[in-house]
Amino acid sequence: MTSHLAPRSLGILHLERGLAPGATPPAPARGSILNPATFDFPTISETVAGAWVENVVRGDPTLEPAFIAAARRLVKRGAVAISSTCGFSVRHQPAVAASVDVPVVMSSLLLLPALLRQLPWRAKIAVLTYDSTYCSEDLLGIDDQSERERIVIGGIEGGKFWHDELKRPAPPLDVAAIEADVANCIARLRSKHPEIATILFECAAFPIVAPAIRRIAKLPVYSITDLCRLAMASTN
Repeated sequence: MTSHLAPRSLGILHLERGLAPGATPPAPARGSILNPATFDFPTISETVAGAWVENVVRGDPTLEPAFIAAARRLVKRGAVAISSTCGFSVRHQPAVAASVDVPVVMSSLLLLPALLRQLPWRAKIAVLTYDSTYCSEDLLGIDDQSERERIVIGGIEGGKFWHDELKRPAPPLDVAAIEADVANCIARLRSKHPEIATILFECAAFPIVAPAIRRIAKLPVYSITDLCRLAMASTN
């Protein structure tokens, strides 16, 4: 449910989608962070002015004030925790967290330190990202080199979803294309790294294929929606 002053809501920072004024956005896919049925608590959202997929993924520091302003609007509307529709917005995690007085979980990448400790030291985690060319070391939050070596990164850059997200307006999500791209990427990573024991989705669109990927890969799969549930469970 999305409404003003909704009680105990998850606030979602949403990127620009290029819709014409007054246009109805595509219905969120099942399992999406934006689909009201995904959670058992209300959600509200605010668009981050000027934040498009390309400049958030690339890492535009001038977007930080817009992220902060949108987060503050969400808190005023009743958000008790804040997340984002793009894992690359973790670059703005410190600034947004410092600007509001509610839990802030901008990206599933925040789960990495905990997930590493769940596994035996020989096991690896596969991070599945929208674009591996921009998923740089500073986004991972892992300083220990021995732990960093347990993380392998794979992206779906160049695929249909990657291209679709750069369009203005962005088209409805093609679930089948995302599933195929993610499954193929995981297969490539596992052929090189058979020690992979867990999968972490960086991209906030990927949770829509999480059930399918769990069946295909037969591995635990974590995403931003799992982190959102944890954050909301911690609030009053």
